[in-house]
Parts: sequence; structure tokens; C-alpha cells
Amino acid sequence: MRTLLISGDRSGCGKTSITLAISAILAKRMPVQTYKVGMDYIDPSYLTGVTGRPCRNLDSYVLDPDGLRGVYSHAAAGADIGVIEGVRGLYEGSEVLGDTGSTASVAKTLGVNTILVINAKSITRSAAAIVRGFQSFDPNVQIKGVILNNVSGGRHLEKAKGAIEHFCGIPVIGAVPNMPEMELAMRHLGLVPYREGSEDSAFSDRISTITRIIEQYIDIDALLAIAEEPLHPGTPHPAFAERNKSDLVIGIAYDEAFTFYYADLFDLLRAGGADPVFFSPLHDRLPDADGYIIGGGYPELYAEGLEQNNSMRDAITGASEDHIPIYAECGGLMYLTRSITKKAGWQGQIQESSHEMCGVFPGRALIPSGRVLGYVEGESLTGPLGKAVFRGHEFHYSEIQMDANQQYAFRLSRGKGIDRGNDGILVANTIGSYAHLHPVASADMIASFLECCRQPHTKQN
Repeated sequence: MRTLLISGDRSGCGKTSITLAISAILAKRMPVQTYKVGMDYIDPSYLTGVTGRPCRNLDSYVLDPDGLRGVYSHAAAGADIGVIEGVRGLYEGSEVLGDTGSTASVAKTLGVNTILVINAKSITRSAAAIVRGFQSFDPNVQIKGVILNNVSGGRHLEKAKGAIEHFCGIPVIGAVPNMPEMELAMRHLGLVPYREGSEDSAFSDRISTITRIIEQYIDIDALLAIAEEPLHPGTPHPAFAERNKSDLVIGIAYDEAFTFYYADLFDLLRAGGADPVFFSPLHDRLPDADGYIIGGGYPELYAEGLEQNNSMRDAITGASEDHIPIYAECGGLMYLTRSITKKAGWQGQIQESSHEMCGVFPGRALIPSGRVLGYVEGESLTGPLGKAVFRGHEFHYSEIQMDANQQYAFRLSRGKGIDRGNDGILVANTIGSYAHLHPVASADMIASFLECCRQPHTKQN
């Protein structure tokens, strides 16, 4: 599968809007498989929405090279072209002196050509210096073309384009004007999730407008000419190979409040003999299942509706008390506490408000709190996810005030977790963490969860 990677010189350079539109344009011509560098749920939701194929995440901090190639290769089946969206600037990663976790590391691991998006606002000849610097910083990253963003006019474009093509020896394949129409809707954790936004006609119109702009100002044929077969595509990860006939049902909380899932999770569940059944904590009753997964999202924005669905909250509490395995991440963790408290002044709150949640975990969630963002690394010591060393990611503006002397299944060597490096609070067979796990990187933990779901569970009095 021909593939190219679109990165940027920095965060906020416009690569997300540009990659989104390019993916939408290409999807009109052929099957497009998209990927997102890093541990991120929201950008992939857009790429999934405009292509109709689940976007996959590639992260060299949590995945080893074979694992990264295995995710790439598994997703590539049936697609004609792959588009990878980078994260932050091309060389930003998990450390200063190495490139682990960076877009550059993914480009080299797969051996794919890179398009560099430059924020060209107020610069012309200096744009060439930026591109030349990115080229020389790591010659093993194959930068094959440039897209200029925030161009102010024809004279601006002529100078910047001429300088880059003369001094850097690569083509400028697009120049996007400085236009407010290129901005996507934002929220406290980033973009508004695609599922939620797509219900608003103004949101959909904005994406259509961005696509029309990009179609006008980027040479798509030139871009396609840069896309080549990766030098190191790898083979599908063995975790995706079906080993068991279906003998489990796993309930997946998925609605407006809970949307943060990696597409690989559902493939791994099916490969492990589990049929995912989706339900809404806002609108439904809890389906019968052998285990449940409650992902991240924005439960704080839907706290009133979650509180009002008493039958759902009672059923989840009952399932936990019956020792049915439940795994919750971040927003799911918040939902399983006693309450979510929104502080005065947040999101227009006139005064503090508190909403009852499931009460599985002995604590409460408060928002906002200080922003926590970064990779985590630690060890799972016990519980339904088994014993394993893991790497993941945490990103939230909330905090959990848990009662003292609780049992935690995770001990972090990097990251904050729930309480000073303790994460994965454990009650019966219910575990909740701020850490988000990449399903393939933590395939053994997913397998342990499924094995726990296969065991008979009896309510303990």
C-alpha cells in the first residue's frame, strides 16, 4: 500500500485540518487507510469519519518496531493508500535527546516519505531555513515535499516557495491561505469528538469547507506522486490472529459521553473469542455480558444524564458486586466513582454542582484540576488485567479524591495516576485507571481480562 506521512514544524501549524481534508479528498477516489502518530483518540475520530475506515494509532513509545509495523500492516488490508498524521512537531517525542515517541521515529520505522507542513505566517526566505534545518537534523527522515500554511498572498507564496525549492531541493505542493474557515471546533481536551460534532450541521459544513479549500490549494496529484510503498511495512501483528471461537460477550460503553477507544481493541477482542456489544450509559439498560469495558470520554459534560439513568448505574454497581470483570479508563473511572463534582467557574458553572455516579469506587471526581498530560509506565501487579509491565498515556483535567487505604493494581514508575503513582484502583474484579493502554502494546493484559471473564464469578458477602 502506497503511504505518506504528513507532519508539521510545530503544534498548531495546521496539519490536522490539512490531513483531514486530504484524507477526505482521497477517499472519494480510492480506499484510504489513515493512521495517527501518538496516543490520541480525537484526531483519529475525524480521520475515521471522513474515510469510513477505522484510523489506527502508531506510537513508538508504547509499541516496539515490530508491534508498530504489525499495526500498520494489519490495518492496510484492502486499502489503496495510507495517510499518516503526525503528532506535534516532526521531532517531538518522549525525550529530548532521543526520538522515541516522535513522528520521525514512525517515519523511519516504516520507511515512508514525509510531507512537512510549515506555518509560513510572516516568513518567506526563513521558511527555507526551517525546512533545511528539518532535513539536516535527521537525514534518515525522508522529507519529500512541503505544504505552506497561513500564506497571505501571491507575493508571499512566490518568495517562500522559491526559497524552499532553491535551497532545499524539494517541491512546495501546496499553499493554504490564512483563513479562519480552516479552524476546527475545540474543547478542553482538544478537538470536539467527531461523533458528537457530526450531529451539528454547522460542524459538518465546516469540514466540507476545509476540504474544498484544500482541494483548491494543494496539488493532490503531486502529493500522490510522493506516496510510495513503505520500505519496512512488516506483517500483521500476531495478536490479531484469531485463536479462539467466540465464547464471550463483552459490553462496551459507547455513546456521547464515552467515545475514547482504539479501533485495535475491537479486533483484539474478536481475535480472543469475544463479541463486543455496544451500549449507552446515558440511554440504555445494561446488556447481559461476561465483562464490561468503559472507556474515556467526557462524562463531566453529560453528568446530569448519567445521573438520571438510575437503572444503568445500579446495574453496573450490581455487576461489580457480583465480581463480573469491569475495566474502566479515565472517563470510565470517573463514572464509577461516587460522584462527579464540577467546580464553580468551569464551563460557565455559576456554582459548584455534584452529580451521583455508580459508586463502585470509594471516591469522587472533581473537575477542573491541573492538566495532566504525558506517557505513563508501570507494572500491573494484580487484578483482571493480570501481571505485566506496561506503557501508556494519561490526559485529563480532573482529579480523583479517593478514600484512604485503597487497593491499587498499577504502580507507575512514570506518570501521576490516581494517587502519587498509584493507579488502577481495584474493587472486586473492577479496575479503573487514568492510564490509557494501547491494546496491541498491552495485548497480554487484554488477554488476561478475557480469561478473567471466562472464570465463574460468585458474589461475595
